[in-house]
Amino acid sequence: MTNLDSAASFDAEQLKEDIGKGETKKPKVNLEADYELAQEFSVSEVDKTGAGVEAAKAATESKFELNQPQSAKPQSAESTGNPEDFLEMAKDVKPAQ
Repeated sequence: MTNLDSAASFDAEQLKEDIGKGETKKPKVNLEADYELAQEFSVSEVDKTGAGVEAAKAATESKFELNQPQSAKPQSAESTGNPEDFLEMAKDVKPAQ
C-alpha cells in the first residue's frame, strides 16, 4: 500500500526540480477562473430544477405519522400533607390497567 501523501510530495518535489532545471514550464494559475469553474460544480443540475426541490422534499420528509400533543392538566404543587393527594396524582399519570 502506497502512502499518498509521500507520493504527492514526491511529485511536487520532482516538478519543482524540473522547473528549476528548465525542463518543465512553470504552470500558470488563474485563481479567479478556477473559482468560477468550481462554483459551476457546487450545485448539481437537478438542484437547479423543480425536480431537485421535489427530490429534496422526498428525502427529508418524515416517514412516520406524527400525533398531536395531548394537553396536560395543570397540577397544583401545593403540599397538603395528605397521602391521598399523591395517590390521585399517580393515578392521573398512570391509570390502572
